[in-house]
Amino acid sequence: MTTERIDRASVGLRSERGPILLAVMLSVGLVAIDATILATAVPSIVADLGGFTQFPWLFSIYLLAQAVSVPIYGKLADLRGRKPLMLFGVALFVLGSVLCGFAWSMSALIAFRLVQGLGAGAIQPIAMTIVGDIYSVAERARVQGYIASVWGIASFVGPTLGGVFSDFISWRWIFFVNVPLGLAAWWVLFRRFHEDVKVTTRHKIDYAGTILLAVGGSLLLLGLLEGGVMWSWDSPTSIAILALAVLLLVAFGFVERRAAEPVLPLWVLGHRVLNSANSSALLIGVLMIGLSTYVPLYAQGVLGTSALVAGFALAAMTLGWPIAASFAGRIYLRLGFRTTMLLGAVIVVIGAALLLTVRPDSSVLYLAFACFVIGLGLGFSASPGVVAAQSSVDWRSRGVVTGANMFARSVGSAVGVAMFGAVANGVVASRLGDSHDDLENLPSNILAPAIHDVYYGAAAAAVLLVVAVTFMPNRVAEQPRG
Repeated sequence: MTTERIDRASVGLRSERGPILLAVMLSVGLVAIDATILATAVPSIVADLGGFTQFPWLFSIYLLAQAVSVPIYGKLADLRGRKPLMLFGVALFVLGSVLCGFAWSMSALIAFRLVQGLGAGAIQPIAMTIVGDIYSVAERARVQGYIASVWGIASFVGPTLGGVFSDFISWRWIFFVNVPLGLAAWWVLFRRFHEDVKVTTRHKIDYAGTILLAVGGSLLLLGLLEGGVMWSWDSPTSIAILALAVLLLVAFGFVERRAAEPVLPLWVLGHRVLNSANSSALLIGVLMIGLSTYVPLYAQGVLGTSALVAGFALAAMTLGWPIAASFAGRIYLRLGFRTTMLLGAVIVVIGAALLLTVRPDSSVLYLAFACFVIGLGLGFSASPGVVAAQSSVDWRSRGVVTGANMFARSVGSAVGVAMFGAVANGVVASRLGDSHDDLENLPSNILAPAIHDVYYGAAAAAVLLVVAVTFMPNRVAEQPRG
């Protein structure tokens, strides 16, 4: 672990690398705003295009495309370089945004969200990989604050813009707003980001592994996302989808053992730092989806707030995250990765415990405070995990490990959707005698205990996060940046 002293001016936006950092922030901003802006516009979209029963696929198809493509982009970035893949991802996201803005039906909008998701699958991991390439561990301690601030800003800008566009202009502008941001990011990356990719051998693309991972991963996420929603868990459809997913992923494992240049090398699964970072990312994904799905629902359906107030209660989490991430770098440089991540995990447990004390007569501010505490803990846990993972490998593997970390978080989100949905519906079924998929229209005396049991699941995930981070070494030897 380096102890070099870093001058803020050498890593800020005015430094020599500042334009690249700004382009990365703009690129990440595309994904960050998209994560918060669409939910507020769903009523307007349904009123215009129809397709109420289909609108959940606006989120599911995006998550599927993003999650499955992340490890593939990561491997290609190691083979071909970060720049061409990042430019491709930003361009694809902007193209998808334009198509979404002109969508003429709900089915078309869902299809174009797939295009957006494929672009986002490149942006997130490669943005973090670029940061890992051009900054040392000590420098990243400061840079993480810049990247985290993007998510903090997006947590307020996204819902606000979504509401303004939906109420006063048109929901289509929630997609068109991505165009100037995306073009600016693309142009700066094209002009200012230069990398020296040394290609000394002819690479062999792992086509079989790529197809098996894409199809098997898609079916797994599809089964987890829609099980208990579109079809029951014990239905032939659910069993067939999950069984086929397992078979394809097992076949993927065998193919990767023989591939000359596997898309997801199996050594990733036997690496102590990566195992801890990826298991932590998976649990963070579980916690994030539990909060983002059920906190606004509790605020509106139980506490009786408006949708806007409910959104800001959740925004407290995304505000706590960047605040903690901006300080996390200084802590892991002095005390180590495990200590920093353990601090964060303990704070998450405290926040989850606070969440369990929320009652139907509680203030929405108290609910927001619990989310803020959890956000602080996630900020101390997530960013150091990514930095440790990147630092443990050299340039040729950095894209793969970053993609694997992002993929683990996406899988965690899908697992969280399935787990928390099963918990909530189980409580509803025990009280009403049958499962009730439309949780939003339940009376508060049924909704409150259902979501409260979800919070128990979140608390269990928080405790498991403590266990996962204890396996992270305190110090990680930084590999050459190439």
